Amino acid sequence: MIKGIVIVNNSGKPRLVKFYQNVFGENRQQSVIRRIFQQVSTRPDSFCNYLEGSVPEWGENIKLIYRHYATLYFVFAVDAQESDLGILDLIQVFVEALDKRFENVCELDLIFHSDRVHYILDEIVMGGMVLETNINAILQAINDQERMHRDSMKKVGPSDSVDAISTKLGAGRNW
Repeated sequence: MIKGIVIVNNSGKPRLVKFYQNVFGENRQQSVIRRIFQQVSTRPDSFCNYLEGSVPEWGENIKLIYRHYATLYFVFAVDAQESDLGILDLIQVFVEALDKRFENVCELDLIFHSDRVHYILDEIVMGGMVLETNINAILQAINDQERMHRDSMKKVGPSDSVDAISTKLGAGRNW
């Protein structure tokens, strides 16, 4: 099971954090992010992309599987049952989906379009379990969601009241 996904830049600033196993309290969450960054950032790029990590909040036998692309570390914290190569492939699928959606994804895309980044991630992983690895199916789901969003925005005018909007979107007065 995937315990958490952390994307940090080379300075250690988190750009995306998603915990699938609870880490209660902001201080403990910051501690987990800092610990993960310290473990992966000190390794040379010539080393393998997975290591037995020390993350006490998630217990023993946690593996940190990561890829370093330009200025970003994509880190997946997983338990011992997950395949190292499978997770590396999953990171590649996630980065490819981001790359196709944003055309050469960069750190600013993760900052200014965090809602879309989370949607892409949710198409791939939900609740710590892998849902989809087919890049075409992921991109199709993303395109469908964006099309539905555009269509719903066409139905709503800038001066519509809340009641008018709910009626146009099919919710009626019970919304």
